[in-house]
Amino acid sequence: MKRFALILVFALIPRLTGAHGPATVPDGVDEARRIVFPDTATHLTLVLDPHTHSAFSDGHVWPRTRIEEALRDGLDAIAITEHLEYQPHIADLPHRDRNRAYAEAVAAAQGRNLIVINGAEITRDAPAGHINAIFLDDANALVKVPREKLDVRKVYVESGAWPAQKAVEAANAQGAFVFWNHPYWGGDVPNGITVMPEFHRANAAAKLLHGIEIANGNDYSAETFQIALDHDLTLMGVSDVHDLIDWDYEPHKGGHRPVTLVFAAERSSQSIRQALFDRRTVVWFKNLLIGRPQHLDPLLAASLSLRDAHYPPGSDMLTVTIANVSDARFQLLSKGPFTFFEHGNLVEVPPHESVTLRVKTRTRLPRVDLPFEVINALTAPSRNASITLGAEALQAQM
Repeated sequence: MKRFALILVFALIPRLTGAHGPATVPDGVDEARRIVFPDTATHLTLVLDPHTHSAFSDGHVWPRTRIEEALRDGLDAIAITEHLEYQPHIADLPHRDRNRAYAEAVAAAQGRNLIVINGAEITRDAPAGHINAIFLDDANALVKVPREKLDVRKVYVESGAWPAQKAVEAANAQGAFVFWNHPYWGGDVPNGITVMPEFHRANAAAKLLHGIEIANGNDYSAETFQIALDHDLTLMGVSDVHDLIDWDYEPHKGGHRPVTLVFAAERSSQSIRQALFDRRTVVWFKNLLIGRPQHLDPLLAASLSLRDAHYPPGSDMLTVTIANVSDARFQLLSKGPFTFFEHGNLVEVPPHESVTLRVKTRTRLPRVDLPFEVINALTAPSRNASITLGAEALQAQM
């Protein structure tokens, strides 16, 4: 009997120490909600959510739920970024290890094709505000946690007394990628317009601040986009999810979390990190694609193509098909010399679908090039991307 009891105890040890085990989302479930964008000609396109929360700070779910949501959404990578200083559940979930949520997430992702990244959110009042650090070795090095404190306010005040600059430097000492969170939120920006304080300006100049959130949750900031361009910061789009993805973004109704599309050399944590430092990102927010031209243009070229260009017998109107292999619903404004027989100058191409155009070329041409302004793609605030779709035209007998 004692031997049986001992075996039973050892069988329970993984549950007692590693907690909840791997996520159980079936492969192939919820295909319609998966975030899908094609690889470019030179890089893999990886889908990253770099800002998430669980019950280990001010989120309302266990880390395993974050992993299950990420698998359902088809993410390639997710960062676990709990508040270091703000611990509203500390009376119910007392802990000193700020890596614990990451460890739980790694256990949940075991055996699944998902990269889990260790991170943390440095939480201060202005001018530092909130700052994420990802690709950490040890989140505990970024905070001085008071001992024997279960009072939320005291933990926040005492742990936050350590200078924010020291936390930023500690993150950089680990080779972390550091970005400024939602700088257009809070009582210090009642008009919603981001102004860069000297704290962040100095860190950006010293290469201690590497990125900035231009889209967080349901908000996008054109002014923050411009700051990113002016200070050479990586463009970041994040969910900052605290509740359920299904509640906040309603993927069952066609919505999606904001994400950062990362153009990586390979599918690995190190390659994602390098791509972020190299600023190779595009933000996917609602139906907007937002990025620098050198990164956005290749993604548009991989997403859209002109196919089946031909002249039907007896017609000088060219029939072409615009195919879209991405999740974006493209809105294309024609900027060329041709008009279309069944469309105005604005053509919408739904995600993963095709649209057929009849183009009035007046005479039969050996090749057609159709230039468009992409209304739902931005290369700078109020500046739309452009693309030219071209194909050889097959000539049918008259």
